[in-house]
Parts: sequence; C-alpha cells; structure tokens
Amino acid sequence: MSNTEDSGAYLTPLSTKIKELEKKGFDQELVFANGTLKDKTGKTYQATDLKILEEHRFEGESDPGSMSILYALQSNSGVKGTVVTAYGTYADELAEFMVDVPSEREAGNAN
Repeated sequence: MSNTEDSGAYLTPLSTKIKELEKKGFDQELVFANGTLKDKTGKTYQATDLKILEEHRFEGESDPGSMSILYALQSNSGVKGTVVTAYGTYADELAEFMVDVPSEREAGNAN
C-alpha cells in the first residue's frame, strides 16, 4: 500500500488506517474532554455508551513518544467514530477512560 495520496502528501501508517476506517463508516473524529468523548455534532458519550470494534497499535520507529492506539468505536445509537490515545509511559486520561469501554471481543466472550 502506498503512503501517498493523489496530492502526493505523505501519510503515516496511523493516518492511512484512519482513512481506511473512514471508508468503513467511522466518520466521526471523537475528542476527549471533561471525562467524556464528544463527536463533531457536540454529542457526548460515556464509556458505557460505546463499544470498541477495532483497535490498532502504532509504535514510532525512532520516537518512543509516538506510541499510540487507534480505536474504532460505535455508540449504542449506531454512531461510528475514531479516537487516538497514547499508551505505555505516555498514557493519559483518555487511556484510562478507554479501559472502561467494552470491546466487541469481550461482549462476544460473555455469551
């Protein structure tokens, strides 16, 4: 897979994966603020309102500070979006929030 768009701009593996997820309907870029995730319409979501459908880890080859996780999420109402957080030493409040979001895998194991 090429790391360039038609414009010739370089895409990182993370941005490439985000574009792939957008094509699969994950069109909301979720933002973490005040202990919740918010979509571009301003709707907020608690951890219990969401489910992790996909999780992708990225490690910087030259910069350990660029270790991140891309989550593809779906809300109880069907809204699909993505959010990126750091992991490891650089984990933040969003990483703590994501611990409480159930994954599709966990839901499948419960049955």
